[in-house]
Amino acid sequence: MTLNDGPRTGGLAVILAEQAGCDVDGIERALAVHLAEPDRSLPVAPSSERGVWDSVRADAVVRRARAEVGAPWSQPLASDAARFHRDGDRRGWEVKAFERTQRLSRAAVAAAITDEQSLLDEAIDGIVLVCEQSSWCWPAHDDAFARRGFLLGDVTDPYLDLGAGEVAGQMAWIDQLLGPRIDERMPGLRKRIRDEVCRRVLDPFVERDDWWWTGRERTPNNWNPWICQNVLAAALRLLDAEHDRAARARTVAMVIERIDRYAAVVPDDGAIDEGSSYWWAGASRLLETLDALTFATDGLFDGWTRLPALRHTVAFPHRMQLSGAWYVSVADSRARDDGQHPWRALFTAARRVGDEDAAAFATAHRVDRDEVDLSAAGLGRQVLDLVDADWRDAPAGADPLPAAVWLPSTQMLVARERAGSVNGLTVVAKAGHNGESHNHNDVGSVILASDGRPLIVDAGQPTYTRETFDGNRYSSWVMQSGWHSVPLIDGIEQSPGAEFAATDVHCDGDDELQMELAAVYGLAGRVRWQRSIRLDREERRVCVTDRAHWADGAARPCQVRFVLCGEVTLRDGVAIVAPREGDVPPIDLRWDKARRAQLHSRTLDDPRLRDIWGPDLVRLEIDGPGEVQIRQLQPVSRNGGIRAFGR
Repeated sequence: MTLNDGPRTGGLAVILAEQAGCDVDGIERALAVHLAEPDRSLPVAPSSERGVWDSVRADAVVRRARAEVGAPWSQPLASDAARFHRDGDRRGWEVKAFERTQRLSRAAVAAAITDEQSLLDEAIDGIVLVCEQSSWCWPAHDDAFARRGFLLGDVTDPYLDLGAGEVAGQMAWIDQLLGPRIDERMPGLRKRIRDEVCRRVLDPFVERDDWWWTGRERTPNNWNPWICQNVLAAALRLLDAEHDRAARARTVAMVIERIDRYAAVVPDDGAIDEGSSYWWAGASRLLETLDALTFATDGLFDGWTRLPALRHTVAFPHRMQLSGAWYVSVADSRARDDGQHPWRALFTAARRVGDEDAAAFATAHRVDRDEVDLSAAGLGRQVLDLVDADWRDAPAGADPLPAAVWLPSTQMLVARERAGSVNGLTVVAKAGHNGESHNHNDVGSVILASDGRPLIVDAGQPTYTRETFDGNRYSSWVMQSGWHSVPLIDGIEQSPGAEFAATDVHCDGDDELQMELAAVYGLAGRVRWQRSIRLDREERRVCVTDRAHWADGAARPCQVRFVLCGEVTLRDGVAIVAPREGDVPPIDLRWDKARRAQLHSRTLDDPRLRDIWGPDLVRLEIDGPGEVQIRQLQPVSRNGGIRAFGR
């Protein structure tokens, strides 16, 4: 994705207008005619339809919801919110707020399934608590401090962020499930829901177009479809009074306009530069928004499948898989996935575009709804997972594991020894630039997995704090090129910004990526630094080759670096990396013995990173340019139950 000077469109609005038989300016009028009535605009039956809900099972959710009845609710405090500005901590407030909204979702689902009065009362208590909450915006996002010096949100001028959008969407789905029962039990509460959602979310969404995430002034990221998805649900369900009809059509038309700006920056190959875990927070939400729009217009607006970018982005998650829960971790994406994704949404989109591999991938990761609590995924996603019979009845598939994936937009190559198998080596080679969304300075980096387990790694997403997204972002070692598997040239690390980009990038076939790296270090014209990363399937090895030529002919002190996870043994010209756990073959890296090498260990005190990688990461530093060959060590014997490996 590249920066744009103003609003652009991805052709989505044009396609939808064609289907409605109007021009783009006529979409609002078409919506006024074709939108389903509010109580039929979301694709889930209300809990009063017992023929539907008596057959739905979510045992884990119901058990937990029943156990929570009568227990104190979590309470995010003012002091928790203020910590973001005082010491940078954002989790103190977020954990408590998330616990509250997730408990509310569980109560709503359990009340719909069981029809129990105590669970309805539990849901009502949660609704009132959330409505009483001063701000739905996460403190890390609110602009009240920047504008007015307030440590807390300004209740007279609410900020529309991911958190506020999520609560608005949650209220819409609760109203769809339990609305008439809430009216009977707590008359007036549904009006309170509508008043709060309009004041905090729907009115600001319509009245302002200067939100940074809309895509009018800067390139939109995952915020755009995430917020738009929830605004759409809220507008469809909660703008249900007679005088709201015009506002309803206008709001949905603005959703289409804004998500079109996000669609415009999804490249034709479907890649998401924020990484695979952010696909679920961005591209997936775009697809889910379009699916909801298709339902609410009875199929009138379903032509989004004509856009190549949206057809191809459906394949992105499985293209980034290394094995099981392990994924390519570029930018702030996570290396090991928790699996708590709306797999049903991927399955639905895959079916719409005819991508059998993506559909198989989704069903391969489907969880047992009887035993898993999906409340953290969001109420709308959770409910759709429960009630969609096509999704639940589809046969389980298998991980596609393609032999090679080349994504020109991000200049990333993923190559494995054998298609459909995690066995052997899988290498990820990345060129690109350092102005990507959620960027890390990682141009030229290498990730390598042995039997699907990454041993040459990118640390990925740390625990977010205030500094993660302010001017101090690159003070964090996680973001710096020094802790990615790239060179250090004349003591210089890479700099952030789109101008720091690889040049002369070539992907040769399905096994090699070549690039020139001098410009990434601000050294264009002073040095030629050519890097090649190649998977040799016949020899079962990966070769990382760096060649340098200085314009003045004088050599400079340089290093080629690899960030390793595991137990590392260093000898002259060789390093062996053995995983700390699991029956995964080690790898060895070999280079000319004349090149000196050393190890540098970094203790991981960030709990998110430590949970994925263990106690530390190790950086291998090899002097000078040259070639490094990497092989997977093969088992040679078993003695006393101990497995030995060798070349």
